[in-house]
Amino acid sequence: MTWARLIRSIRLRKLCAAIFAALVVCAGPVLAEDVTFRSDDNAVVVTGRFVAFDGAVVTVATPTGPLSFRANGMECEGAGCPDLDDYVPNLRMVGAARIADVLMPSLIDAYAREKGWTVREDTSGFALSRQDGTISLEIALNVAPAEAAFDLFVDQFADVLLSVRELTTDEVSLARARGLGRLDTARQARILALDALVPVTKASVGNLSIDMGALAEAFAGANATYSVVTSADIAAQMSGFEDRMMRPFGLSLTQDIQAFETVEDVTDFVSTTADRLALVPYGLTRNAQPLALKGACGLEARAAFLPLKTEDYPLTFPMFLYLPQRERHPRIDAFLDWLRSPSAQLVIRRAGFVDQAAVPIPLADQGDRLANAIVSAGVEVPLGELQRMIRVLAPQVRMSSTFRFEPGSTRLDGQSRSNVMQLAQAIRDGRFGNRQLMFVGFSDGRGPADANRDLSAARADAVRRAVEAALGSRLPNNVTLDIDAFGEALPMACDDTIWGQQINRRVELWVSDAG
Repeated sequence: MTWARLIRSIRLRKLCAAIFAALVVCAGPVLAEDVTFRSDDNAVVVTGRFVAFDGAVVTVATPTGPLSFRANGMECEGAGCPDLDDYVPNLRMVGAARIADVLMPSLIDAYAREKGWTVREDTSGFALSRQDGTISLEIALNVAPAEAAFDLFVDQFADVLLSVRELTTDEVSLARARGLGRLDTARQARILALDALVPVTKASVGNLSIDMGALAEAFAGANATYSVVTSADIAAQMSGFEDRMMRPFGLSLTQDIQAFETVEDVTDFVSTTADRLALVPYGLTRNAQPLALKGACGLEARAAFLPLKTEDYPLTFPMFLYLPQRERHPRIDAFLDWLRSPSAQLVIRRAGFVDQAAVPIPLADQGDRLANAIVSAGVEVPLGELQRMIRVLAPQVRMSSTFRFEPGSTRLDGQSRSNVMQLAQAIRDGRFGNRQLMFVGFSDGRGPADANRDLSAARADAVRRAVEAALGSRLPNNVTLDIDAFGEALPMACDDTIWGQQINRRVELWVSDAG
């Protein structure tokens, strides 16, 4: 099976069954009834496809882009007109199966239970009803390949894009041109959870790690040690693996990967068959043997809860909810806001993903990191600098929130922009009262140590300024923000690869009681 055919074979579970209320999709193009809104005096006439109603403002997709206007005093004509007097908000989500099929149904069920509502599922989605039977919210979940899902989203046939990869620059530009706003901001690109790909083989007493270069070569068909297998339902994550981990080596996914329908089929096959290698999502390794990722310098990264939460594991992938820039119905906003709540984070963990809640990591639990620092120290990182680092960090506790930057840029990446927003909200909520927050910068080992320390300090200051901006310059009096930097003194990965350099270039959050 070719890789392109594997992408196309993703299940379109509900996409052809009745995607949304006023949308018909089957063997042909997307069709929908146009409606016309007109004012009483005919001074205002808007024709297009009804998209959303927030209780006061209607959004219509017109040939020139989305148009929003107040519904008061407007009449609607056409078969696709909504009943604005008795409107039930409908949240339409489309995208990755890992979110739509696996995670989101559990979150919807938990949200309804917390509200005291009931949930009914049918072919068109989920209906959440109050105790008196009145439907309060409808949610449609639809699985589609990444490209098809993005097209539905930018054409206003979906309210939320579910993606296991960050949108490309071209996709962000297209969405903005279509009137969806800046999808590369933390307000419009919300991160629901973290997932990862883990290399697995048949369990043995042999080597329990694999070099990152060898892993990339295996999936390019250039490694004679392993034959690789994969599954159709993680195609989007495999594309992300190719973009981030193979193309820097000048490699691409081979055209003759042995493919299975599900991840479970893959792990069952690999766990019983010698010399096979697969990448499977975190939490689905089953009876197969997980392999650590190893660099040429000897440093290893294992797929475990904390390395994924801090994104120190290089095959970590954020799971995005992309939202258009428009007003939403209060009940839809309430559900989307709940997805960041402690209750939702618990559901995410139980479903086998890594949640967004920050957790403390005491210095005493970071022995491997300190050992790496000692082993890697040399002329440019003398003992005195390591001692200074321990003196500064020992009275503090590291939080799992870590900040990294887009390759070759001082712009925070998608996960880090989300971390900034979450940290700012936690500060506003008083969760860091009477605490000092220190942003500590680290760098890769390329170039002079002094320059690397200065660069890591500049990045730490950039994160501090981003948090201050998210707070609107209203930092509580009992919270202080500070920075420090140690350059290349605490490597997490080898600098011989691009991904290793990206892992090492980071800003960590450390917290202590205010002095």
